[in-house]
Amino acid sequence: MTSKFILQALSKFLLGVIVIGVLLFVSAGSFHYWQGWLLMGILFVPMFIAGLILMVKNPELLQKRLNAKEDQKEQKLVVAFSGLLFVASFVMAGLNWHYQWLMLPNWVVWLASALFLLSYLMYAEVLHENTYLSRTVEVQENQKVIDTGLYGIVRHPMYTATTLLFLTMPLVLGSLYSFLIMLLYIPLIAKRIRNEETVLEEGLEGYKEYKQKVKYKVIPYVW
Repeated sequence: MTSKFILQALSKFLLGVIVIGVLLFVSAGSFHYWQGWLLMGILFVPMFIAGLILMVKNPELLQKRLNAKEDQKEQKLVVAFSGLLFVASFVMAGLNWHYQWLMLPNWVVWLASALFLLSYLMYAEVLHENTYLSRTVEVQENQKVIDTGLYGIVRHPMYTATTLLFLTMPLVLGSLYSFLIMLLYIPLIAKRIRNEETVLEEGLEGYKEYKQKVKYKVIPYVW
């Protein structure tokens, strides 16, 4: 593990903190937006702890997670539109708090926070089960099909976890409008999954048989 790698990880983490902080608190026009601080806490504190653990125990997996550069044009578009959704959702949440358009009750905020943290635990379990995970759509050298644990229930538990994370974020922020914006993430992730499965079928031995064994992509008995 090199100092360059550590610097890269820390830089990306700090950049995320700054960008989301600016989007939330500038649009809110105040640092008194407590739901914004709540999201920052439950998002970045576990992320920092998980990053430290991966840096010590599995730096190769952390490196894969830091690499977000897509080679395929279709996936580049999905990533770009996802980024726009996040910007729009966070800015809307800040504006919603500033003008008090339609603030969700506190019990919704705290329930969403609990669901967010549970989704984070699921995310961590997926990383534990599948060390081939990267943020780009690709087939890696010596990659094998994982069909146990969460992968024995749905084919893409990582997308299950991230979809739950992304849909609970606007609720933590107390904004129904932001939640409606973030719902557009679902067709985007569906498009990404279709393309990813095509790549895996072509390049990963045993994936077609795995699809026959595990019928559902993201949600058991639904999708």
